[in-house]
Amino acid sequence: MIKKTKFKDLVIYEKNTFRDKRGYFRELYLQKHFKTKFPFDIMSYSKKNVLRGLHLQLKNSQKKLLTVLKGEIFDVCVDCRKNSKTFGKYFSIKLSDRENKSLFIPAGFAHGMYALTNNVIIHYKCSNYRHINSETGIKWDDNDLKIKWPSKKVILSKKDKKNISFKEFKRLIKRS
Repeated sequence: MIKKTKFKDLVIYEKNTFRDKRGYFRELYLQKHFKTKFPFDIMSYSKKNVLRGLHLQLKNSQKKLLTVLKGEIFDVCVDCRKNSKTFGKYFSIKLSDRENKSLFIPAGFAHGMYALTNNVIIHYKCSNYRHINSETGIKWDDNDLKIKWPSKKVILSKKDKKNISFKEFKRLIKRS
């Protein structure tokens, strides 16, 4: 089942889980539900309080299908599509391994996640390969975005500590 959000093309994807006394069997992805092809799969592992993001590629932008395989996250998507009605607005959701939900993130969104539990494992299906030269990041605590993260206690990578403000991002895309 696909649940729409107030953001064009950003959807929550719910799949079947088959349970019995042994445990469960889950469907993670069915191609028939998507027009997008996903040639690139990645996985991330995070400790509690790790915040990754907010990331996006300016060229060769990626659509992503994100599934939490272990643990729980607070997930954030910021609409960075210049001509979108929801440009500069964000969507947030808690996702965990206890439910069989994934998030389909359209191209043009900055994405970030915060690990609410230890040993978080996330699987991403991506519509394009990583393009290092067009990667950029927006500050997780940007004043203009006003994202309500569950904690200010975060563990960031060196790279994410250098992310730009949303104002700088808007100037960057104006030039392109």
